[in-house]
Amino acid sequence: MFDDALASLRDMFTPPFRAVLIKSLGLTLALLFLLWLGLERLAIWATTGGAHWFDGAPWLKTVVEIAAGLGLFIGLIFLIAPVALLVAGFFLDELADHVEAKIYADGRRGQAVPALASMVLAAKFSGVALLVNLLAFALWLLPGVNALIFVAANAYLFGREYFQLAAMRFLPLESARDLRRANRVTVFFAGLLIALFVATPVLNLLTPLFGVGLMARLYKRLTAASAL
Repeated sequence: MFDDALASLRDMFTPPFRAVLIKSLGLTLALLFLLWLGLERLAIWATTGGAHWFDGAPWLKTVVEIAAGLGLFIGLIFLIAPVALLVAGFFLDELADHVEAKIYADGRRGQAVPALASMVLAAKFSGVALLVNLLAFALWLLPGVNALIFVAANAYLFGREYFQLAAMRFLPLESARDLRRANRVTVFFAGLLIALFVATPVLNLLTPLFGVGLMARLYKRLTAASAL
């Protein structure tokens, strides 16, 4: 698995991946910027005192403004995971095609997942990831617990989503789910590598490239082992 992870890291900077890298990074940054803008406007609205919430208590307004600033920064960190998961829906097949061309000596390729189905699945799991990360954000003041929840929840979510999307290029959805369930421990630990990737500043913006490469290789290894 670690060899697969290292190979996926190397792939991220090869010529076939560079165009996808630019598009993926651009879209992820654009979505995060829009989220930041929306949250910032919400914080400004909440601290302008339009509803006279802070009349007679200017110190409370100062506290809320400081908390809002910190909350925006911390909140954006927790939003990277669901945003990266959503971005994966746009680039999975293009990335997977590049990886499969490299790892299958016989030139085998999976079939592209229908665009609508891919985006529906990505949106669904992105929503679940958002809820899980909001829970971790709510537990931010509990040192250790929040980090454990963040990593474990994202390991499960990213492992499940990226593996199923990679497997669906070769298998129907139900068969992809059955394969994941039969190898849930292995898929979880692969997802853990992706979750640690997500927790690394700057690198976390490139999660789709790493996740697709890792899970395409994991799918090949698991199916090759089951064929023996």
